Amino acid sequence: MPDLGAVTNGRLLFGGDYNPEQWPEETWHEDVRLMKDAGVNTVTLGVFSWAKLEPRPGERDFGWLDRLMDLMHENGIGVVLATPTSSPPPWMGHLHPDTLPVDQDGRTEWWGGRQHFSHSSAVYRRYAAAITEDLAARYGGHPALTLWHINNEYCTYDWGPEAAARFRDWLRDRYGTLDGLNEAWGTAFWSQGYGDWAEVHTPRHAHYLKNPAQVLDFKRFTSDMLLECYLAERDIVRRHTPHLPVTTNFMPLWVGQDAWRWVEEEDVVSVDLYPDPRDPLGAQSGALVQDMTRSQARGPWMLMEQAAGPVNWRGVNHPKPRGLNRLWSLQAVARGADAVCYFQWRQSRQGAEKFHSGMVSHAGERGRTYQEVKRLGAELARISGEVTGRHTVGDIAVLHDWHSWWAGSHEGRLSTQVDYAQVLTAWHRALWEAQLATDFAHPEHDLTAYKLVVVPQLYSLGDAAIENLLAYVRGGGTLVSGFLTGVADEDDRVRAGGMDSRLRELFGIRTLHEWWPLDAGESVECDGFRGTLWSEEIEKDEEATTEAAFKGGELDGLPAVLRKGRTRYLATLPDSGDLRALLAGIAAEAGVRPVLNGLPAGVEAVRRGELLFVLNHSRESVRVEVPGTHHDLLTGATVTDELTLDRYGVVVLRP
Repeated sequence: MPDLGAVTNGRLLFGGDYNPEQWPEETWHEDVRLMKDAGVNTVTLGVFSWAKLEPRPGERDFGWLDRLMDLMHENGIGVVLATPTSSPPPWMGHLHPDTLPVDQDGRTEWWGGRQHFSHSSAVYRRYAAAITEDLAARYGGHPALTLWHINNEYCTYDWGPEAAARFRDWLRDRYGTLDGLNEAWGTAFWSQGYGDWAEVHTPRHAHYLKNPAQVLDFKRFTSDMLLECYLAERDIVRRHTPHLPVTTNFMPLWVGQDAWRWVEEEDVVSVDLYPDPRDPLGAQSGALVQDMTRSQARGPWMLMEQAAGPVNWRGVNHPKPRGLNRLWSLQAVARGADAVCYFQWRQSRQGAEKFHSGMVSHAGERGRTYQEVKRLGAELARISGEVTGRHTVGDIAVLHDWHSWWAGSHEGRLSTQVDYAQVLTAWHRALWEAQLATDFAHPEHDLTAYKLVVVPQLYSLGDAAIENLLAYVRGGGTLVSGFLTGVADEDDRVRAGGMDSRLRELFGIRTLHEWWPLDAGESVECDGFRGTLWSEEIEKDEEATTEAAFKGGELDGLPAVLRKGRTRYLATLPDSGDLRALLAGIAAEAGVRPVLNGLPAGVEAVRRGELLFVLNHSRESVRVEVPGTHHDLLTGATVTDELTLDRYGVVVLRP
């Protein structure tokens, strides 16, 4: 199938969502002038244009889009054409209320925002297929068209009657019989046994805790229904344009989609990324999403959306300081992005996102935002030929699975203080700060290429995943696991002994006597470090070694870090610096080395192919040692042994 390379043609894509229907037509030509001046070579059209394209049921207004497609082609700007199906026109909800999603309290979510569609509605799907078919037929042969973008940020849940009917169908396919469903859901508890499929509903508002297995399956079902919507539209455009790649944009580490499953159906993996400019760990947040997206793509990927300045949904929406937009954009390129794009091109003057920044802000051409965008466009053009198509790889795999996340986040868990995404972020942060390159992987992926595999937390693991981890260690790999791993099977059924027996043997745990979660702000002292969030009462077997023990309290002397052969098990979450030191030491034993040694705090080094990106995330000027002689692709300067990076400075070094 076609991939991103079929679109880039050896150049980094640069541009963003363009919503010209918000502006008088004379503005379009001014936009094109500014785009060319800034080096923009790609725009996304049509994401929220359904009401414009189909003002009444069955009517089509393509004239404005015809003119735009021609205008882009005449000026050498490629078009990523979106299907507009994330935001149906008001007439659809008015004429067909069954197309509107229903929340778990039975309230209808009305039009007036976006994503107001029921993924299970046959009527919605029919209208979505029709507009997609007509777009593909009309523009499939247009020379401006380079890539298809299906829908936008799929994220809609639906607890309504049509979704409930589809949920029952989905469950029949999964379990076959009601006996199979009752066994999987553990319905013997609280008298929940189902005797008729008609009794089964989506997990709506309940008096007390909902059945966690039912909620888990509902999350799986929702991901699958949204994927069905994507596939229906993808197959239409692919039939018309088999030579063009197709994508849809993920959101950063969003809980609602099993992205490992979704990427199997995408030609190009793309993501939207909005770190908080006030967050001191914003760069690490970006690096995590970039590492995950690159790992899903298994090659170059597309930064579909970012903000050139402030967003409008954080409560207090701070702008990006001078230079930060450039820094974070080049960080994405360092981590494998072959496209750097924004939402959106021109900042809106009306609507819910009029205070969300654009590449051209309200300040216009003279504004700092546009001037910085223009500089970035020139720099991306300068390095394109050296960067595109090259791979960034890590020696360390961080294991992550959405199904385990879903299972571990049920209402009746042991501690609401333990948030899966925060634990995953803490482990990635430790490796990022240690300058250790990481990929992400599913626990059933082939792990043999990695020198070190870390499992921050995988509460739920199936037999295939467990056997994969055992085989990795038997093959000579080094494995480190965090707490609450292997507790339950795929149906959220607690494994005998509180952890799968194969994993207990692997980690040297004879008996897991009890879990001891910690209160907010509480910590436990351990040999050489302080533990947070969690602790466990573990009895080790004869072959295991206690590398660090709990000190004081009920768990005094019991293992906090347990080692057996090439494995470690952490029964708590060390503070960030302690976790970094621990993982860096284990990585060194496994033969994993930092990208660069001795970097100042806040400086990041990333290799992409033979190129070395050095990025200063601090607000202070720093000196960095880079042994040898290098050529900086951004400035053309020769760098020997050391360099100075200004605040938010970046160099791209070729040996």
